[in-house]
Amino acid sequence: MVRTLQPGQCCEVRTASVSGETSLVFHTEDMLVEAPNWTLDGRALILNGNGRLWRFELESGTLSEIPLSGAPDLNNDHVLDPDGTAIFLSGDDGHIYRAPLAGGEATRITDHDGSFHFLHGVSPDGRRLAYVDIPEGDFGRPGRLRTIPAGGGPTKSVEVGQGHCDGPEFSPDGTWLYLNTESFSTAPGHAQLARVRPDGSQFERLVDSATVDWFPHLSPDGRLASYVRFPAGTRGHPADLPVDVVLVSTSGWTAELHTWQVFGGQGTLNVNSWSPDSERFAYVAYPMAPATAESGMA
Repeated sequence: MVRTLQPGQCCEVRTASVSGETSLVFHTEDMLVEAPNWTLDGRALILNGNGRLWRFELESGTLSEIPLSGAPDLNNDHVLDPDGTAIFLSGDDGHIYRAPLAGGEATRITDHDGSFHFLHGVSPDGRRLAYVDIPEGDFGRPGRLRTIPAGGGPTKSVEVGQGHCDGPEFSPDGTWLYLNTESFSTAPGHAQLARVRPDGSQFERLVDSATVDWFPHLSPDGRLASYVRFPAGTRGHPADLPVDVVLVSTSGWTAELHTWQVFGGQGTLNVNSWSPDSERFAYVAYPMAPATAESGMA
């Protein structure tokens, strides 16, 4: 389903540095864009909006569509192929695709197996994808963690309990999958951050909090992580809520380094948005009043 801005709402793409500063790099009242990926050359952000894929040039401040064929409307689950030339995409038809990052024909990876497939991670060697499987597209049923060869083929289940899980992402060294899961609580929707080995062993909780914590993203050097924190009692990862974007060290997930308050949620930080030098990451806010002009606004 293509998301749009509410009347009076705007969209702000921002970058946050590991030292705590933030910069507004793009502002629009015309289109809702989501879930930035940072390109491997550090020059651009890749976003989705209006069901299509877009490239935002950080130096020039220009936004242009990446022309794709063979894919349906896209949602905000997209990750770059480690080779830097392609991108993996989730379509609104419930399938995962691979397409050239410069534009071109998209190729479907997942089979018609009766489930919806929501991509979140690719292994560092580019050989395997991590995704969430929703049986029959029934969102009343918990998502299950699975992996699949990047070129398609037999899938593999990774056991992480009975609670709904989401956002599985490989660590930079490929030895862990990081995710959020409701398996540690009986409270409805109480997602917490966790990790598990790709073979399903060593499933462990990272943070024990009263809040609802989603989408852990590790920096390329593995030292830091960002995630989005929803208010206690939130179910799922809805839009248009006051949330926190949180930066932590992976050596101590409970000690927050920096926190940024954002009006957003869905679309803010769904995918890994770290810069290749591990010094910044990008996120999106959706305030209900136009942004104040400031340096760096495009």
